[in-house]
Amino acid sequence: METGATGAVGPMGPTGIKDQEGGTGESGGAGPDWTGLPSGLLRLRRLLLVLWMVPIAVGVAVLLTIVAGAPWAAFALLPLAVLAWGWPMLGRNWRSWRYAERADDLLISRGVLWREETIVPYGRMQLVEVTSGPLERKFGLASLQLHTAAAATDATIPGLVPAEAERLRDRLTELGEARSAGL
Repeated sequence: METGATGAVGPMGPTGIKDQEGGTGESGGAGPDWTGLPSGLLRLRRLLLVLWMVPIAVGVAVLLTIVAGAPWAAFALLPLAVLAWGWPMLGRNWRSWRYAERADDLLISRGVLWREETIVPYGRMQLVEVTSGPLERKFGLASLQLHTAAAATDATIPGLVPAEAERLRDRLTELGEARSAGL
């Protein structure tokens, strides 16, 4: 299974990121065992980009041809330029998403230009939800939403395989109950 790691394909990759089948690329390092997102999320996001930009380009071309003449229809290339620029940017964004389960907390890392890492302690979790909209279900995906007492630390992991999302939900709920028992 292809993961969000650059160059990581299959169960083991050179980046230290494991896939959702349980393989790992860590070679005994002290860092967290990162898991990337499945490629279905990238396919879904690219499909949405095409479904938005192509009709906009056609609409702009037709409208400008009718209203201003054929030479002005060249402005319809702008949405296609956005499509050409957005395609690789979605890939870079998808590769940046990863998460790691540690002994006391869950790490979520994302971002290309501005890296953001969220650390959610298991004992602070109040609610763990798995959601899946119509398009996510069509692509076999689900999102995991973590709610804590502080709204600023709520976190989401998008585009998980439903079985992995349910496994994570159950594990995080169990760890959250165990860690918050002392409060």
